[in-house]
Amino acid sequence: MTSAPSALINLAAEQKSAAVTDWAARIGWVVGLLLFVALLYWLMREGWKWRGTLQGDLPELPAAPAERGEPSLTMTGRYHGSTTAGQWLDRIVARGLGTRSRAELTLTEQGVGVVRPGAQDFFIPADRVRGARLDKGIAGKVLTEGGLLVITWVHGDREIDSGFRSDRVAEHAAWVEALTHLHHLNSDTEGAR
Repeated sequence: MTSAPSALINLAAEQKSAAVTDWAARIGWVVGLLLFVALLYWLMREGWKWRGTLQGDLPELPAAPAERGEPSLTMTGRYHGSTTAGQWLDRIVARGLGTRSRAELTLTEQGVGVVRPGAQDFFIPADRVRGARLDKGIAGKVLTEGGLLVITWVHGDREIDSGFRSDRVAEHAAWVEALTHLHHLNSDTEGAR
């Protein structure tokens, strides 16, 4: 019987507390991690600026004409960015086209006006529209099939895809139809000249 109480005493005498935290090592790891994150952010920012420099030959974006005409369609939603046409990962960042923002689109017979609060507005003249389609993704944004309205247009010597998502996705089909019709009207007019 004497062995049982001595076993309990030995158990009670064993060390029960966890090792003391080495705060200097922990702070060192946290500072190192923060420096690593800051370095990654700086590298991404430099890459963004370098991409803008490489695309510096892109001309200024067209401004909306004073007389745009009567709007046939309007849409509010988000502008998700522009890419080289057909290359959904080749983002264009020059001239503010890489900045995501809220957007208000207005379609007239003159073209598509894009008003972006907090970012540079631009205008896509009707004769530069090459078509529109429903898609699921554009550089950095992937949605469900048909969740993105992509307008293909020409600016300078580049063909550009610009992606928009309406607050009411059901509007996308009407925009595709109207922009395709606008492209066909302008290509027929150019062919007649």
